[in-house]
Amino acid sequence: MATFATSDQLLVIIDPTARQADGESVRIAKDVLSAGAAAKWCLPAGPEEFARALDRRGSRRPVVVGDGRALVRAVTLLHRQRELAGCALSVVPVGDTALAESLGVPGGAVAAARAVLDGVERRMDLLVDDSDGVVLGALGIPPVPVRAAAAARPVPVSTGRPWYRSLVRTLATRPARLSAVPSPCTARLRVEVDGRTVVDLDQPVEAVSVTPGTDGVASVEVRPLSVGAEATPLLAAGRTVTVTGADFRYRADAAVSGPVRRRTWRVAEGAWRLVLPAGR
Repeated sequence: MATFATSDQLLVIIDPTARQADGESVRIAKDVLSAGAAAKWCLPAGPEEFARALDRRGSRRPVVVGDGRALVRAVTLLHRQRELAGCALSVVPVGDTALAESLGVPGGAVAAARAVLDGVERRMDLLVDDSDGVVLGALGIPPVPVRAAAAARPVPVSTGRPWYRSLVRTLATRPARLSAVPSPCTARLRVEVDGRTVVDLDQPVEAVSVTPGTDGVASVEVRPLSVGAEATPLLAAGRTVTVTGADFRYRADAAVSGPVRRRTWRVAEGAWRLVLPAGR
């Protein structure tokens, strides 16, 4: 664990989606960081320029200003260049802050920028799959469906006529429709943890989740399909998780991947370093 001095030089990469999502938070982060450290600013137009900026960081400490996808992109690039272990990353989450907050980074721009300047470096586990993809926070199979409710139809103002008042009451009590809400997902998957079968293809499952820990071991939860009473989740922990099934998709952090028929994830213990507020 290392504490950083404000004299450190920073390379601040502002992801384009952050500028579009919340320009005010980007401005606040820039003001705080500029006041506390010497910083070089980079505003890439897309993923290729983002990668070039990170690759040319030199001795500067990289700071990603952006959402969870931007953070995953930075970690993935450094991992594939085999430079992840030697580079401490900082992040100021802008836009979707869920992933960064789950890792211990403050969600507000001011607190996150101050952590960049005064925080401490902590080693973190991650998952690496057999296609060299990484998972920082959580893996979910199948991806969680997005449910969107249609806007409720407006209710007309009563004119005082009996038949119209009846129509108003009918419309007011009618529930709003949900637009194309999918039914709960089920799948037949074989889940193996360190070579031991947790669930096999003959047992339908509703969901599988895998989360890297802090001690080189991932936590695995399998929810079997329940009929009537809720089924008891199957829990396991291990360093390697293999899932086999017919064309399944999965959500790794903020991105959905697949379909695949087999994928293996292994825990890379202490593989990357993230700067967090002191005391976290």
